[in-house]
Parts: sequence; structure tokens; C-alpha cells
Amino acid sequence: MNPTSAKKVHWAIFIDNSSDKTHFIESVLDGNPPSELSNLKEQKGALFSKLALEQFMLEEDRHDIKVLTHGVSQSLRSHSSGEQKKALLKYILNGIPDFIVLDNPFDNLDTESQEELAKRLEKISARTTIIQILSRRKDLLPFVTHYSSLKKRDLRVHENPIPTSINRHIPSLGDIPAPLQSWQYKPKVLVDLKNVSVQFGDKRVLDAIDWKIEKGEFWQLMGKNGSGKTTILSMITGENPKGYGQELYIFGHKKGSGESVWELKEKMGYFTPAMTDKFTGYHTLEHMIVSGLTDSIGLYTRPTEAQLRLAAEWLQLIGLWDIKDTHFHNLTMGQQRLIMTVRAMVKHPLLLILDEPTAGLDDTSADLLVALVNKMASESDTAIIFVSHRKEPGLNPDFVYELQMTPKGSRGTKKPS
Repeated sequence: MNPTSAKKVHWAIFIDNSSDKTHFIESVLDGNPPSELSNLKEQKGALFSKLALEQFMLEEDRHDIKVLTHGVSQSLRSHSSGEQKKALLKYILNGIPDFIVLDNPFDNLDTESQEELAKRLEKISARTTIIQILSRRKDLLPFVTHYSSLKKRDLRVHENPIPTSINRHIPSLGDIPAPLQSWQYKPKVLVDLKNVSVQFGDKRVLDAIDWKIEKGEFWQLMGKNGSGKTTILSMITGENPKGYGQELYIFGHKKGSGESVWELKEKMGYFTPAMTDKFTGYHTLEHMIVSGLTDSIGLYTRPTEAQLRLAAEWLQLIGLWDIKDTHFHNLTMGQQRLIMTVRAMVKHPLLLILDEPTAGLDDTSADLLVALVNKMASESDTAIIFVSHRKEPGLNPDFVYELQMTPKGSRGTKKPS
């Protein structure tokens, strides 16, 4: 029988913190798959992943060689996540692979882009075998026929999709720890954008944005890929010069009126998963948290007793005190995200920005991180901006600020949570 005429077998590989995903992907693509996938041994495969995209972007940055966006002036890195993934999928399909390994394909995509990609993949599945690696149960593609889980390097086959275990509490010995010192900032309003518009070349990204953030408020910032979420955040943190000359006020100062980027960042906490890659040294968990007080990558001075006591309180709160001497790079992804979130919060900043903190996490780890953020929001005066493409189950923001794209740029709308 011609293999293309037979009904295709498609696999879902559920992963968690224990999974050696890299080994699995390399084995499958190198022609040495687990026995359960032995039919792929002599077939041609391709990888659809964030890592594959990053390799193409590095090649373009270093050598100005465009592969995915050949003939387009705009760089691959400047495209939205949705546009990047479209370009990668098109490139893969031009190679006519027998199977495609999808590594968490819906991460960093807005709901509409997720639905569009799912429909595209369903059409592709009629002629190409799909191996979906996924961390979140709700991302399961409907046409998958076989299910398994990856425990370390062991592939375990299941008759049905793996049920999600919900755990929306965090092990806690009490309230979140108090800061070593409080901020002497009396005004109620922390950030105020008044009729702010941003344009890059001929493309207008933001149109007349009005957004006011006050002390202690918990916001979720949402919007489609390319709607301008990153642009707004970078103006608030001071890294984007587009805020100069506009009605943008941060901690009582109009943008460009004299306060330096470092003076702004001193009052902020910030975490995005890409930051994790910077901490490649032998940092203990205590030192990781204490470094949040000094805003440094690593700790280069001896911590005080008060700082170590504070780090211990946070580690007890998130249930990691028993492994306090473990090096940060040896933690699971979920544990690393908890530590990085605490590191951003340890000084109780006036404003805490969490940019896609749950991207790539399994369901249990995401639930744990969401529970921690809820706890920080309810037990502190820190204002929080939580950025996410997906509606995180259990997240309890006070407000949602949603960017809605128009031909003239994105407009912002305040919505109830």
C-alpha cells in the first residue's frame, strides 16, 4: 500500500518538568526514534519550534542571510510571533517532509492566531504525519490519534489524552515577606499614558492610547500578536525612545524630563522568560533572590544577614527552601520561573511587569506561578502588569487592558476581568 494513501497516525507527546525534550527531538529527527515511533525511522522530518526560529533569526542577524523572509525588507525578528510562525511553516512545507515535530506550536500566539494555525495544521495532517509536543492540555490538536507522555527520556503510551492535574495553591507558611525598606512615593498614579501614539516608518502601531495605572492595581495586558504590547512595555521601562515628547508620565515624571532609565528601573520589577538565559553561572537560589535587591546578574558582594533572611522567607513561601543550595541552572523550568518572579518582586517595587511568564510551562507549573502572582497582588501595594496571549485559568486581575488593532494603529480598551 502506498503510505500516503493510508490513514495518517498523529502523536501527542505530553511533557512536564521531568521531560528531556531536546533528546527526544534530536532522536526523532536523526532517524533514531523510540520504538513506538519506529515508522518514522526512514522518513524525512522537520522541526517547527521557537528554537528553529531563533536559529534563522541569528543567521539573519549575523550574516544578513534571509531564508524565511526572502525578498522582504523587514527583518524576521521584527515580525510578530504569528508572522514568524507562518513563515517557518511555509518554509517547512516547501521541503515536503514526511513528518513535522511541533514543539508547543501555540506558545506566544494570540487566540485568533492559534485558531488559524490549528486549521492550517489540520489540513496538513491529511498528507503529513504530525508529532505534537505540548505542555498544556488545552493545546491538544483535535486530529491527534495517539497519546503519550515523556518522563525524562522514557516515552509512555496512553489510550486517552492525559488528564490535567489542577493545583492552584502554593505551599505557604504565611503572608508574602515584607520588603527590607518601603518606597517613599506618595502619589496614587504610577503610570499615565495620555493620547500616546507610536509609528515606525509608515506603520502606525499605537493610536491615541490612554491608560492609567495606580498603586496596587493588578492588570492583565492583552492583544493580538503585533498589536503593540511590547512597544508599550518598553516605553514604560524607558528602553524605547518613542515615549519622548509625548504625554507619558512614569512615577510622576514626564518622559524625558530628567529621570534616567536606571532611576525608573530601580522602582520596577521586570521578568520575561528570555531573561533566564542570562543566568548561566553557579548561582544558588538564595543569591538569585538577593540579586533582585541589587538588580544585578549574579551576586558580587557578600549578602547581609537581613538579605539572607528575606531570601529564606521567600523560598519557604514557594516551597523551595529544602533545595536552597541547588544551583539555579539545575532547576526545572517551572521552578526557575518561580525564582525569577520572586526575584522581580523581592523589593516590593512600585510596579511589577511580568511578560509572558507562563509561556512554555506545563499546566501544573503554570497554575503554581499564577497562584503566586495572585498572592503577591492581594498582599502588597505593588501594581502588577501581567502580559499573556492566553486567558490563564485562575488568574485574578482587577482589570484587563486590551489592545485592538485598527488600520490606524491599536486602540486600548479597559475591560473588567
